[in-house]
Amino acid sequence: ALSMFGTTVGLYGIPWCKKSLLLTILMSVIGASMGILDTGGNVLALNTWGAEAGPHMQALHFSFAVGAFVAPILAKMALGGSESKDFTVAEKTNHSVPRSVLTASAASATSALKHHLGADFLWSYVVIGTYLLLVSFFFFILYSKGSSARDKSKASLQKCMFAKYHYVLIFLLFIFFFCYVGAEITYGSYIFTYAKAFAEMKENEAAALNSVFWGAFAACRGVAIFCAACLYPGTMILLSIVGSAVSSLCLAFFARYPASLWVGTAVYGASMATIFPSSISWIEQYTVMQGKSASLFVIGAALGEMCIPAVVGYLQGRFHRVPVVMYTALVTSALTVVLFPLMYKLANAPSESDSKEMSESEDRKALLSNAGLNEDEEDEEGAGEWNEADFEVIEMNDTLRNSVIETSRRIPGDSPAKASLQPHLDNVLRDSLVVAGGSPGRKNANVDREKND
Repeated sequence: ALSMFGTTVGLYGIPWCKKSLLLTILMSVIGASMGILDTGGNVLALNTWGAEAGPHMQALHFSFAVGAFVAPILAKMALGGSESKDFTVAEKTNHSVPRSVLTASAASATSALKHHLGADFLWSYVVIGTYLLLVSFFFFILYSKGSSARDKSKASLQKCMFAKYHYVLIFLLFIFFFCYVGAEITYGSYIFTYAKAFAEMKENEAAALNSVFWGAFAACRGVAIFCAACLYPGTMILLSIVGSAVSSLCLAFFARYPASLWVGTAVYGASMATIFPSSISWIEQYTVMQGKSASLFVIGAALGEMCIPAVVGYLQGRFHRVPVVMYTALVTSALTVVLFPLMYKLANAPSESDSKEMSESEDRKALLSNAGLNEDEEDEEGAGEWNEADFEVIEMNDTLRNSVIETSRRIPGDSPAKASLQPHLDNVLRDSLVVAGGSPGRKNANVDREKND
């Protein structure tokens, strides 16, 4: 909300600037606000949708691509027609009037053109600034209704999710975005000049080639919104870096052929489209992305956007016959191909929490195995105790048996008392087994043995 409000202030003030210093300050305010928006927007999308942020991240950057592709066309439609019309009127007037009136007519035409263009620029800045102001108010409303406690609890829960090589991954991602964004801006900025100087294209053909690059870039980001729902971010990154490497290789060595130049430019633009949002979604799977971490790789992207085009422009001015733009695209693509497998290996390294869990599981297994051995020992000791108890039961049973035999001898014949003696004997033997603490299985065995006796 604050970044978009700062952009609104800069847009409202730029049409009224009469001093270059004030214009520089306002443009710096807009640049800083857009940098904050670039960082905060990505982090906000990750915090809002979490693991499902892939399609939303692609949609966010698709809106950037659409704006970059449509804005110059709309500006040319709004300003180009009036500018050419006024110059045409001025040229016709210059042919029909004497030379003495030429200076006055040219001055009046120029002043009218400046006034007309100034009015168009004024309304353009006012309309865009008002739109951003409304969006800024909308974000302020969302912020006022949000729960800071919930965000703090969520952040505390995510503290244990840091990767083992968190800072190394952030640094490598810094370099990765430095190369990627620098190559993207460099190619989009210099392809028009390259097409005219090296491919000897006409101005409208060079402009069409530039539009092919940004059009393929925007279209592929639109398709990536749906692809992100069924493809992993790592898969999309792998496809993108392979496509950019192959297309940049063709552009570096076969760009003199028109077909190779057109196809390579389209494939290169499409391949570069999904790398930035897919990389943010990919790194979120392995470590926590907070504001500081996100700002670091966004700074890397901004430095690449600033430094690589400047270096390429300087080298292209020194070496006129060397296609520095194409070689830069090839070198940066090769660097991204090397960096991504390295980041993938570091991201999948087991963290300290994983190693602790593994050690705890091993300790748990060891305890269980020791417990099993103790149980076996206890079983053996218990078996010894049962055997001693059995011997005691047998001794008690022998005594009871002798007493019962003596009693039975005193009873003459097969009297009813003898028939009722056996159940009484069974009860006595069973009670003696219970008192001795024998096992149920052995109790029954002893009872049967005594019955047989």
